[in-house]
Amino acid sequence: MIRIVTTGRLQRLEQDADRARARVREVQVQADTALGRHVHNAVELTAHAEHAEAAASAARWDKDIAEAEAKRLRERVVELEDALERAEATTDEVGVLLSGAMKELSVSRQELLLADIEIRRLREELRGRSAEGWSLTLLLHHGEPHTIYASREDAHADTATHGMPADHIWKPCDDRPAAAFTWRCEAFIYNSASNGFRRLHMPAPKQIEGAA
Repeated sequence: MIRIVTTGRLQRLEQDADRARARVREVQVQADTALGRHVHNAVELTAHAEHAEAAASAARWDKDIAEAEAKRLRERVVELEDALERAEATTDEVGVLLSGAMKELSVSRQELLLADIEIRRLREELRGRSAEGWSLTLLLHHGEPHTIYASREDAHADTATHGMPADHIWKPCDDRPAAAFTWRCEAFIYNSASNGFRRLHMPAPKQIEGAA
């Protein structure tokens, strides 16, 4: 079958073809634009997703660090509380010891004060008394000095503790040497000129050969 195409129809076909090509180009441009927008959006979404992931990772890192630091701080607080309890216990013990020491110190100070008062009293008493005429009694045992007493009566009373009977009668000694007597009393009297004590009864001087 032979189809005759006239000039008018050919022109219409060419015009339809031109319009179709123009439409294709228009659609291509729209497709390219839509693809560009899609790619841009995809890039932006990818960037946002990566930023969000990085922020989440940093947040997780910060969270881990914060948890580790909080754990360390809690352990440090427990250590400090234990140290505080030990310090308080030590403080209580030291307080008890210090309290006892302060009481003992107070008692010692009172005793020292009383001793100072007694010493001052005795010193005043000694200043008010003259030493002139003071006498002492020396108790001799077989001629050897044994004990010094303030009075002969004290010496006589004390010899009972050394084996002498309580009713022993003391008699004046003769001229025999002191070693001849088990117990013998010698009186000494203070002499201010010599600032010392001298025997009340001096023995008779012995003749020394060759002495004039």
